[in-house]
Amino acid sequence: MDLTALREWCDARLADVFIPNPFDLTVFCERLGARRGRPILLIPMSMGAPSPSGMWICGELRDYIVYEQATTPLHQTHIALHEIGHLLCGHESASRLDDSHLARLFPTLDPVMVRRVLGRTGYPTDEELEAEMLACLILERAARPGTPAALDRSTAEALRRLESSL
Repeated sequence: MDLTALREWCDARLADVFIPNPFDLTVFCERLGARRGRPILLIPMSMGAPSPSGMWICGELRDYIVYEQATTPLHQTHIALHEIGHLLCGHESASRLDDSHLARLFPTLDPVMVRRVLGRTGYPTDEELEAEMLACLILERAARPGTPAALDRSTAEALRRLESSL
């Protein structure tokens, strides 16, 4: 995938998305949920290895963003924004978890039924790149130099390293 074209496509996706300054994930999700007419519920959870660090579940009335709680706040935010990237791109919601992880999330439901309802068990590479680019662009806009509430130096450096790795 051409990364320049991908960035342009993602920039267009974010053109009318409100990014609070200072950035606050909860406020971001509240505003995005209100705009979409579907609340977004953030769920920090110990996902445990080797499960994915986050997932988006499209519920009947709201969207759920589940993300690893046993990591740094910046990483938690990035994980959640990656999953929100899938939502913004219109990708198919799903679970990439095995039956033991599904049982922890939905203890009273049969994991086979949950997997069938959630549908997706993996992402094509292009979808992962799109979601990752959107997450990075949201964080970049939240930390844009000259804004009144840019990220602190260590967070900005971590973001710079993350962006350079893409």
